[in-house]
Amino acid sequence: MKFILDAHLPPSLCAILQAAGHDALHTSELPGGNQTPDFELNNLALAQNRVLISKDTDFYYSHLLQARPAKLVLVRTGNLRLRDLKRLFAARLPDIVQALATHSLVELGRQDVHGIV
Repeated sequence: MKFILDAHLPPSLCAILQAAGHDALHTSELPGGNQTPDFELNNLALAQNRVLISKDTDFYYSHLLQARPAKLVLVRTGNLRLRDLKRLFAARLPDIVQALATHSLVELGRQDVHGIV
């Protein structure tokens, strides 16, 4: 699976996704870096068939209203220490991938993963 992580998430999460065999990039790797506008992230995700992972609820609303991005993982954990966020991603990644097989919108919480749409 191919992912793109939004600027609100640490670039080090890409390593967890890549270690599990996924293609992952962070906005910091893009020409516009972490200042890349949301519409460009949506276009890139669509063009490259990437799942966008973000904490930004703007993507939640654009997904519901415009189906952009086509697939979204919305991180709803609140503030976590980096090591706790990495542990959570590593532990829940199989659940995220499974939920994305049948849902276009997936929420990652501290305790669980939910397919929404």
